[in-house]
Amino acid sequence: MGVAGCGKSAVGAALAARLGAAYLDGDDLHPPANIEKMRRGEPLSDDDRRPWLTLVGERLAKPHGILILGCSALKRRYRDHIRKTAGAPVVFVHLSGTRDLIAARMAARAGHFMPPSLIDSQFDDLEPPAADENAMTVDIDAPVEAVVDRIGILLGAR
Repeated sequence: MGVAGCGKSAVGAALAARLGAAYLDGDDLHPPANIEKMRRGEPLSDDDRRPWLTLVGERLAKPHGILILGCSALKRRYRDHIRKTAGAPVVFVHLSGTRDLIAARMAARAGHFMPPSLIDSQFDDLEPPAADENAMTVDIDAPVEAVVDRIGILLGAR
């Protein structure tokens, strides 16, 4: 989980490969209207996100083995909705980086629907996981493999 541009897709796919798990990009679950709204530079509202978050939770409820799912899950109430819908424990890995780092990564990527102009709305909505959530925060200011190593160590320590 984390703001757009934090590496959810790259880190999630690499972590899934390391764990022998499946990876699903939560962006693939967005309805076309959400994608178009973001492409136009309009942030999603809670009403826009609710059906999408339900789909995320439903996918997590029916995994065949371990499922790594990249999803922004920016607010606690979004994570609570995912947990409730999944009906099982969900571990959230918050990929955390500075606004400058994220902005640089967003500016460097090509072909993604999320424009860099939405970065401020992402950080405005972000509520990092609290101590009472089943979550960990990992700094992303490192190559993908190093970030995956950090996550692996933290998951092994759980």
